[in-house]
Amino acid sequence: MYAINEVRCKTRPHGKRVAFTGHRPQKLPFGFDEGDPRCILFKARLFETVEGLCEEGYRHFLSGGALGYDTFAAEAVLRVKHLYPDVILEMVSPYDAQTELWTFENRMRHDWLFAQADIVTATGHDYTPTCMARRNRYLVSNADLVLAAYNGQDGGTAATVRYADALHIPVRIFWPFLEKKAV
Repeated sequence: MYAINEVRCKTRPHGKRVAFTGHRPQKLPFGFDEGDPRCILFKARLFETVEGLCEEGYRHFLSGGALGYDTFAAEAVLRVKHLYPDVILEMVSPYDAQTELWTFENRMRHDWLFAQADIVTATGHDYTPTCMARRNRYLVSNADLVLAAYNGQDGGTAATVRYADALHIPVRIFWPFLEKKAV
């Protein structure tokens, strides 16, 4: 579906880079309910955080396009682009049929984000047991900072945070809850 690293922007990516990694809706306190006040607050805080990162000089943002945090983060970047037109959104696909089992609405949302992206990268075309990890390694390897919505639970986000730590890429935890938990 996507060519490997299909670049749609006319300029080379510039500025410091942020990769997003985070939980799917099942691990977020509000689940799939985006009308939940906690989700509304979470997305507002995420927008403010992305805007603050732009003020720090970050301009290239990478999202893995998964449900939950990845989607919310990409949407926040697109909103921030109205304030910082030089911001670049790179959407990274782990395999072509990632959305095959998603609802119609979630597939359309995903496809819209990829259509709006300045850069689209495919880290693979076929599903394999390691395709998600390969996508996550790409995200981290191409970042100067990882912004993680991570509550300490084991899984792909935890593995991505550990990989960033191993590469000495700074990780900022963006808590799904307002109260902080020890990780």
